[in-house]
Amino acid sequence: MSVDIVPGTVERARVESPERRTQRISTGVLITVIGVLLLWMAFTVDKSGQIALSDAFADVTLPTLDVPGTATVLLSALLVLGAGVGFITGRLSARLRFVAGVAAGAGVLVGFIVWAAASSSLPFTLTSQLNLTLEYATPLLFGVLSGVLAERAGVVNIAIEGMFLTAAFAASLTFSLTHSFVAALFAAALAGVMMAGVLALFTLRYLVDHVIIGVVINLLASGLTGFIYQQLVAKNLAAYGTVQPMQAWQIPGLESIPFLGPILFTQKPLTYLGIVAVPLVWFLLFRTTWGLRVRSVGEHPHAADTVGINVVWTKASAVLLGGLFAGLGGAYFTVGSVGAFQDNNPTAGNGFIALAAVIMGRWNPVLAALMALFFGFARALAQTTKLMQLPIPSDFIEMLPYLATIIAVAGLVGRVRAPAADGMHFVKSH
Repeated sequence: MSVDIVPGTVERARVESPERRTQRISTGVLITVIGVLLLWMAFTVDKSGQIALSDAFADVTLPTLDVPGTATVLLSALLVLGAGVGFITGRLSARLRFVAGVAAGAGVLVGFIVWAAASSSLPFTLTSQLNLTLEYATPLLFGVLSGVLAERAGVVNIAIEGMFLTAAFAASLTFSLTHSFVAALFAAALAGVMMAGVLALFTLRYLVDHVIIGVVINLLASGLTGFIYQQLVAKNLAAYGTVQPMQAWQIPGLESIPFLGPILFTQKPLTYLGIVAVPLVWFLLFRTTWGLRVRSVGEHPHAADTVGINVVWTKASAVLLGGLFAGLGGAYFTVGSVGAFQDNNPTAGNGFIALAAVIMGRWNPVLAALMALFFGFARALAQTTKLMQLPIPSDFIEMLPYLATIIAVAGLVGRVRAPAADGMHFVKSH
């Protein structure tokens, strides 16, 4: 802070650090480049876009919106360009930069959807897009909660993928034996907690490097589930590989609401549970004594130790609770969606995507959940547009969120700071 004293007045001028200035300018350049791309895309379409508010099999058929293609994409591009210029010039306050960032995101979203609809003879079905978004985001919601809980306590959780995989197998096998969804979810949660226990034991008791043990757990999960599958399940699929996926639950009275009903109130139980878990974890971390202790051991464990907090137990409890959530997320890959476990990596790297969402969400459960929805939306966008025969391949669209992750983790979009003691070993001083 610098203070300039003028007769009768005192003015405070905020001094921008070189790091923040670089990040602001790089963010502005990135937004401006995206705006230029949208501007070019606006002149590649010459007709309106059809956006369907209900799919062909809906009980209530809603009207299909006819949106001007060039004009809408052009306005979206100008909005994004304006936000980018605002970032580059530095004339926006922190609050206005946040507003500009949200406006730029909305402009990119609207502009691309309208461009896709105007570039195809088929309508863009918005309800299918949003339903797929929640479907793809459900395991990620549990994964980001697992990552946030562990890393807020100072334990780097690379092992989300391994927890997912083990829990998916445990849920599939248990359902095959019991034909009970409750038993399958319990087994999945237990498998996630057991893998989290391995992470906690080796990082907190034996002081193994957090990243190394995380990679080891992922490899252990892959090898263990593959071995048991080949030795047990593959030899008797009728007994050990028969799984009936969960069916969607309709909330009475709400499922019939036009447009919103089929999206928000006709979902599978794990989706509802994941949505409820996000505010629950936020409350635990920021409104309870236990959460305060978790955050304190993640920032300064020695200071927490001096005031009587059991650092190791607090860290372990957060990691184990995170393992429970990861277990529920893993169950989604079998009993929650596709059915029986297949020995072809059914989790498909979603644990690493969840970890990226944790970083992009700045280790906040709500922001990380929003990033999970972002990944879900991007994956759904590739599926929704696959049959529309766009000028660009759907694989490229599916690649975009990963590119965004690299950009964000590299620090080009905002400052990303992990908990101060994240990944550091704690040895109690005597």
